[in-house]
Amino acid sequence: MPGSQDVISALAADGDAVEALVANLADADWARPTPAPGWTIAHQVAHLAATFKLAGTAAADPEAFKALAAGVGQDFDGAVQQSLKPYLAPYLASGAPKLLLERWNAERRTAEQALAAVPAGQPVPWLVRPLPAPVLAAAGMMELFGHGQDIADTLGVHREHTDRLRYLVEFAVRTWDFGYQARGLSAPEAEFRFEITAPSGARWEFGPADAEQRVSGPAVDFCLLVTRRRHRDDLALTAEGKDADAWLDIAQAYRGPAGEGRTPGQFRPSGN
Repeated sequence: MPGSQDVISALAADGDAVEALVANLADADWARPTPAPGWTIAHQVAHLAATFKLAGTAAADPEAFKALAAGVGQDFDGAVQQSLKPYLAPYLASGAPKLLLERWNAERRTAEQALAAVPAGQPVPWLVRPLPAPVLAAAGMMELFGHGQDIADTLGVHREHTDRLRYLVEFAVRTWDFGYQARGLSAPEAEFRFEITAPSGARWEFGPADAEQRVSGPAVDFCLLVTRRRHRDDLALTAEGKDADAWLDIAQAYRGPAGEGRTPGQFRPSGN
């Protein structure tokens, strides 16, 4: 994965893009339900704020991070819901989305600065095992992509993507086995080949050139798959090999429960 400053610049740019989706929303729109069951647009932004708070603390104050992260492994869903409260409560009490947006912006800027300050090669503590700062930044991009897509889908907005997606694609390839872990399955022993086409038309290749198990297709579709924001039937992804084909059903680039995902035909193919 490229250097820390490159991926953190990409993280900041993606954060700006998600902010642009909500910056001028009417107050009432923050309460609109998103495709994630039970979550409004406000919930999506609160989750991003909580996630960036966790990452910023991990990078800047590992001991404080341990206290924040305690209990996540025992009750993942409960921990996620609990993490939203400090951000949702002021918004719900005041009805002022501006407060929530300001909190998220503060958390993401703090996290970007903290990750950028981590010395090269120094691991950052994380929920399961320490990660290099560039990898943790790429995980943040995955969060922005997925939750940003939920917001865009709610608003009926088509997002334009750039080759910054490479960081997310690399992260998804790195975490290709998360879908198996989430379901208590054993990952195949054979390494996969991934051949992904960037928004610019560039070709990104990962894994052995002679692998029998292959996944190929557009980067945007690949990212929609691994964040489970589209069903595989609505994406232009192809698989060669039984294991690769099965992987398209369970792929996810995040730890924890897979969630409900999306159903075939739930969104128009052009709504990516």
